[in-house]
Amino acid sequence: MSEETLNPSPEKSTPVYDDAYLQKLSDLSLNEILQFFQSVIERGDQQEMFKVADFVKSSFYKALKRDKVASGYVAAPESGNIEGEASENAEGTVVSTDPFVEVERAFKDLHAKYRDLRNAYLAEQETVKEANLQVKLGIIEELKALIETQEDVNKTFPAFRDIQRRWRESGLVPQTRIREVTDTYNRLVEQFYDYVKLSNEFRDLDFKKNLEVKESLCAKAEALLEEPSVVAAFNQLQKLHEEWKELGPVDKEHRESIWERFKAATAAINKKHQAHFESLKSSQKENLAAKTALCEKAEEIAARDPKDSNEWNTASKELEGLQKEWRGIGFASKKDNQKIYDRFRAACDTFFDHKRVFYNDFKDNLSKNLDAKTALCEQAEALQDSTEWKETAEKLIELQKQWKEIGPVSRKKSDQIWTRFRAACDHFFNNKEKNHGGANPEQVANLQAKQQVIADMEEYALSADQEENRKAASDFVRRWNAIGFVPLKEKGKLAAAFKEALAAKFPDFKARDERGPRRAEAGAPRNERDRLVQKYRKIEAEIATYENNIGFFASSKNADAFIAGIKAKIEEARKELLDIEQQIKDIDNQ
Repeated sequence: MSEETLNPSPEKSTPVYDDAYLQKLSDLSLNEILQFFQSVIERGDQQEMFKVADFVKSSFYKALKRDKVASGYVAAPESGNIEGEASENAEGTVVSTDPFVEVERAFKDLHAKYRDLRNAYLAEQETVKEANLQVKLGIIEELKALIETQEDVNKTFPAFRDIQRRWRESGLVPQTRIREVTDTYNRLVEQFYDYVKLSNEFRDLDFKKNLEVKESLCAKAEALLEEPSVVAAFNQLQKLHEEWKELGPVDKEHRESIWERFKAATAAINKKHQAHFESLKSSQKENLAAKTALCEKAEEIAARDPKDSNEWNTASKELEGLQKEWRGIGFASKKDNQKIYDRFRAACDTFFDHKRVFYNDFKDNLSKNLDAKTALCEQAEALQDSTEWKETAEKLIELQKQWKEIGPVSRKKSDQIWTRFRAACDHFFNNKEKNHGGANPEQVANLQAKQQVIADMEEYALSADQEENRKAASDFVRRWNAIGFVPLKEKGKLAAAFKEALAAKFPDFKARDERGPRRAEAGAPRNERDRLVQKYRKIEAEIATYENNIGFFASSKNADAFIAGIKAKIEEARKELLDIEQQIKDIDNQ
């Protein structure tokens, strides 16, 4: 609502406000409501002030509550004061530390000023009405005296007309005396016409004039039956009745018929007015029932205990839907409307108060979780360049497990902190893979030794003596088989390279000369040593599988599924490898 809307143009001394217009006041800020009320008071129009005062008060306190909730204001201690306390400033004025208290105080001052003006106005009106009563009583006494004089009509009739004029202009009297003085006056008027000997010409003229006016009032009342607004028609009818009371009588011939006509129009309008309010009551009952159902739903939502943001968002959307539905329902009765609104508002306030507390705690937890994950990043970064493959892998696995147990951080920081932690873990495991998966130094040395056998064989210069070449080939095979285990991931590629180099250098060399562990590994075990070698390779492959899964842990969302018992299995398998390796050495030594 703009300032232009609030402050009518100068041409309109008294703005006309309907209920829908005044309901918009609650959409204004607190200061705008104060300015609007101030402008109304300054204009000094009592009818305008009386019309808007209750709406202004209701709107102000709704806006005050709304702003307090929206701001989440909790005053911090200042100069030894706590929230809501007051202190004196340098000029000795009492000032509250709560800014809303000062705004409310300003409104209360304005409202007190309005009440003072209103009370003074009502008191003044009562004084005026009392004065009017005295005037009317004096006129009644004059009329009585005029009736009693029974003077010539040429003298009494102008005086009677003057009495009628002054009676109409004399204004309202106190409510408790209206009927009394009106009935007395009308009775005296009837007596004047009945007892004062007026000439037929003047009497008939007066009756005719009154009849014409009353017929006009009847026509206006009948036209009100077509008025779209039942309430407006009823209010206008009351004004017509006031005019009717002020008129004198008509001749006896038309007295009853004109009154019956006016009464019939009145009855029809009253019937429509009553039907309208009966319908309104029914509608208001339906609205109350619908709003009560919404209150129950809102209270159910407010009683929930959401555990995370998704549940809070779902509940918030449900409540917002109820609020939208509420706005589409009309008013309940005046008696119930404010009560049912307060109930609904209380449920909404309870929900959003709980939501605000949850997110305040949630933000604290996000900050704590970020600190905890930052500490894990620092530990992972301290380990990322380690070459203690086994021990460091176990430590990083433990850090990753701790990471999963820590709650979420803010969205803005989530990707950033995860990328940092993952980078440190990936850096270590990538280095581990580059260094033969972290294989032990003895196997790496064996790898280099076998690579050297292949290189020596490729550089061997063939002799013209085939027997010498066969012996050289056998020697290369013997050297190859004498070398121990190599890292599992290099085994297949290395064996293929040896076989290819042997076939290329010694194409006539027969398989019968390739005796030893390597030949035994290719098929079923021929002896105890072959069985031990195959078992060794199988266990070695299992360890490699375990470690490979661990290596992918840093980038897997389901890594926890591989952790349970994995370290114990690897440790047990390595002990078994050492035992098998010793058994093979014992066989070779024999």
